[in-house]
Amino acid sequence: MMHRSVLGLLLCSVLLSTGCGPSDADRSDATLTDDLDRSVRIDRPVRRVVSLAPNLTELAYAAGAGSTLVAVTTADDYPPAVDTLDRISALPVDFEAITAKNPDLVLATDQVNPPGDTETFASLDIPVYFFSFSSLSDVFDGIRRMGTLLGTEATAADSAHALERQMATLRSRTDSIPAAEHPRVLVLIGDDTLYSFGAGSYVHTLVEAAGGRSITDSLDTKAPTLSEEYVLTEKPDVIVGAWGSDYDPERILELHPSWDVVPALQNDRVYSLPPSLLLRPGPRLVEGARRMAAALHPAHFSPSGPTAQSDPRSTPTNRPSTP
Repeated sequence: MMHRSVLGLLLCSVLLSTGCGPSDADRSDATLTDDLDRSVRIDRPVRRVVSLAPNLTELAYAAGAGSTLVAVTTADDYPPAVDTLDRISALPVDFEAITAKNPDLVLATDQVNPPGDTETFASLDIPVYFFSFSSLSDVFDGIRRMGTLLGTEATAADSAHALERQMATLRSRTDSIPAAEHPRVLVLIGDDTLYSFGAGSYVHTLVEAAGGRSITDSLDTKAPTLSEEYVLTEKPDVIVGAWGSDYDPERILELHPSWDVVPALQNDRVYSLPPSLLLRPGPRLVEGARRMAAALHPAHFSPSGPTAQSDPRSTPTNRPSTP
């Protein structure tokens, strides 16, 4: 099971998602507009950065600016280089610890950090830049903006372009699979309480790129809590949970015995992905989409499949031994 602090950050990321757009940057005066529509004055060069969310840490590394980080949250676990960094609390924010790090810039996201904290940072004379991520393109744009913030524009642009190219490659592979073979997919955050994703979530983009059809993409609520009856009525062909690599899929039937009539359980098609590949809006979402594609279309992506050798990172996830 996930550590409570990790789960807290991931759930905040989903439940507090908003739709702010990309910001503009003006290198001439080092004043940038963040996703809260705030003007943030940044003294360059930026050498000391504190990250207040795991996905922002991953974006900084993807942008080639990991060496500027001097502290990350207690929930950060990727890339391995974060193991050498100091840890601070993000829920709630430990302002005293951040001040002690004497940062040039603090990175925050409204999916985890309360926007009201900007007033406290202002009183401490510490610049804080807020990101927001609603779509997959917001994530790729976030890498580029991270490069603009931290002075690694070229590396960030290359990294974002490479990820976009990888997603396009995945789409081309799944688009070649007949539409009739694209399963109806239910993505769940929790296995007991049925947290899921409503309209506008980037998760539906991942499902589509993986060659599936998300059954919750038209729900009005951004972060719906589904009922038992909803699953029984919709009868998903596949259930994908953000429950981790060690999850025992038999647990889903133990928790929901009436689902024995649902095709996903009847056909042993319940899979679990590491939550950081599905719930954390960062560069590894591409890997999450790839693993989902391997689960949805094992004949095309499994190690024994015809295309597996061209993409060794496409590996199937856990499957239930008995529905």
